[in-house]
Amino acid sequence: MHGDGFGQFEQVLVLLGAAVIAVPLAKRARLGSIVGYLLAGIVIGPQALGLFHDPGTISHLAELGIVFFLFLIGLEMKPSRLWQMRGDILGLGGAQMLVTSAALMCVPLAFGRPFEASLVAGLGLALSSTAILMQILEERGEVRSPQGRRAFAVAIFQDVVIVPILALVAFLSPRPAAAGEPFWLSALTIVGAIAAVVLIGRYLLNPMFRALARSGAREIMTAAALLVVLGSATLMMLAGLSMAMGAFLAGVFLAESNFRHQIEADVEPFRGILMGLFFLSVGMALDLSVIAEAYWRILAALTMLVLLKASTMYAIMRLFRHDREESVKVALLMAQSGELGFVVYAAAVSAGVIKPDHASILVAMVVLSMALNPFLYRLVPLLTRRRREEVRIVEDYSDARGSVLVIGFGRFGQVASQCLLTNGYDVTIIDNDAEMVQSAGRFGFKVFYGDGTRLDVLRAAGGDRVRLVAVCVDDRDDADRIVDIVRAAFPVCRVYVRAYDRGHSLELLAKGVDFEIRETYESAITFGRALLIGLGAAEIVADEVVADVRRRDAERLVLQQAQGFNAGAHLLHYRRTPVPEPLVQPGKAGRALNPEAEDALTGETEYSG
Repeated sequence: MHGDGFGQFEQVLVLLGAAVIAVPLAKRARLGSIVGYLLAGIVIGPQALGLFHDPGTISHLAELGIVFFLFLIGLEMKPSRLWQMRGDILGLGGAQMLVTSAALMCVPLAFGRPFEASLVAGLGLALSSTAILMQILEERGEVRSPQGRRAFAVAIFQDVVIVPILALVAFLSPRPAAAGEPFWLSALTIVGAIAAVVLIGRYLLNPMFRALARSGAREIMTAAALLVVLGSATLMMLAGLSMAMGAFLAGVFLAESNFRHQIEADVEPFRGILMGLFFLSVGMALDLSVIAEAYWRILAALTMLVLLKASTMYAIMRLFRHDREESVKVALLMAQSGELGFVVYAAAVSAGVIKPDHASILVAMVVLSMALNPFLYRLVPLLTRRRREEVRIVEDYSDARGSVLVIGFGRFGQVASQCLLTNGYDVTIIDNDAEMVQSAGRFGFKVFYGDGTRLDVLRAAGGDRVRLVAVCVDDRDDADRIVDIVRAAFPVCRVYVRAYDRGHSLELLAKGVDFEIRETYESAITFGRALLIGLGAAEIVADEVVADVRRRDAERLVLQQAQGFNAGAHLLHYRRTPVPEPLVQPGKAGRALNPEAEDALTGETEYSG
């Protein structure tokens, strides 16, 4: 059977069968799911079994995997957090594209390629695959890690810069320019499309989902979520930007919606399947004949590509004062080229800037670098000199029956859970640190492995039946996300939260938590009492002082809730700046002994300092 004779139903069967067979085998061989999909694509593609002659038959559908993935990433980011990332997006992203493309273009230029072709080749190879790097981060639970945020910031800049790159390709074309709309009109269209997505996301989506929720039809909510993702992606595509950028912006403006967790649960299954299709299509696009004809050139160029991209990214990260381990991780994540390179090289061939044989080699390098990247990231422990035993724990909540759900089993969660266990309460504890779960097991604790910021994990761990959820994680953003999920999905459940600082306490109180406590408050109070006793104060006096500090702190917190963070300053004890005064009024008035003193006494000398 061949793709020409295949119906759509048979094509779907082949794709699903290839994924079901290849991905588990690849994961068992510890190659990762990405490599499994790529290998399956090669096998069923035109270069092997020939079940699909044209990878383009699924590429458009597969691209939706990236669209849905970026939408879910956007749901994790509030507009305020995206604004906080502007330094990384413009700084790291801009520096990466500028330095990396300049370094990469020097290679073909040194081998006699024309300047225009070398420039476009460097720009295309400097782009990285958002799908690959985010999949790696997700599999390792590092999406919200510092390296995850930095790599994603660079990827956002690359998704935006693709537009001027394509404009540059048209400008460099030796062929007569076709009549088209002027640049200012294209720019105005892009700005208008972004403004439309922002306005719709800010003012229309929440009321729409609220109205649909009243209907009580679950399938309509799913349809609306798909409409939002595909609609925003299509609008951006029509304006000339990537579809993924539109979906990401839509997700960002739904991040503060009350329905974001329901939307996330509805979209997640589509994302997983379509991302698999994308990696399958990349495997199909690999032209083995091109590699066979010029394998030594491609392998040499691939080695130089990875080394140049990784070393320049590492240097940029260090220049921006990031630590060595984070710099190594981001450098390895960005060491591959990405799917946007296909777009650049297709446009360059059409414009006559790059010859087809040169473009085929570049496309092969892009695909091979994408396949190689999961293996590169495994070098992190070696390059950072931290060889830790890899821990693999399956998420299994079959015997989770506690009446209290404790999320986070670090120093804070361990002490808090002791009080519950001592009093005989049945407690379900989850933590996303595999090493912590194993260590707790050696001491006899039953701790379930799972990410408490995921709705499906909280449901599986009994979030819908427990009496109380205790949020003991040490990450402020994670704590906020867990509170939002529990408040939305389990509204009758009481929520007790470990707060990072006073400002975080105020935010949690505004969210309606039942109890919050600053993580260092009680230890600081106890420490202060011990200081007083150590300095000779009686215990009863120390207790009175502590009671006064607690009372003032509680009153100040109430005032801050009502009037803002700066309210209640008068309730703080602080040492006033002393004003020097004579202890006894002089009996006689001062008498000047020289002209300078006379000026000072009469006030005629002006301050000149």
